[in-house]
Amino acid sequence: MLIRNARTSDIPAIRKLAVSLGLDYPGMEEDRIWVAEGSGRLWGMVALLVHPDCLELVALGVDPGARSAGLGGRLIETLMAAAAGDVYLATVIPDYFERHGFALTVRAPNGMAKDPTWCEGCSKESCTVMVRTKK
Repeated sequence: MLIRNARTSDIPAIRKLAVSLGLDYPGMEEDRIWVAEGSGRLWGMVALLVHPDCLELVALGVDPGARSAGLGGRLIETLMAAAAGDVYLATVIPDYFERHGFALTVRAPNGMAKDPTWCEGCSKESCTVMVRTKK
């Protein structure tokens, strides 16, 4: 499976995968996205949002048919290698991200303030903010 930068021609497939995994958000095609590609289709994706005060990992997802192959971790490592600094995220699965070098933080950068409709259906009490320090 190849991990690569998304191309403009990938946007319809990215959007379809994101919708199927509940990861789509307004304007995602404007962000830096990496995809996992194999056998002529996209199997996974991750995006990097650049805020004025931080970098944020968003929309990490892998098609259920390709899970347990390490694609999520490979996508995270690709994003981290390209990131210009520390990377934050908000998640309901902190154990997964802890295995990939993220740590809990009490500081949520202002740029990470979410549009309430984006987080619809997600309990704020279940959401954890994490950071991975760029070495």
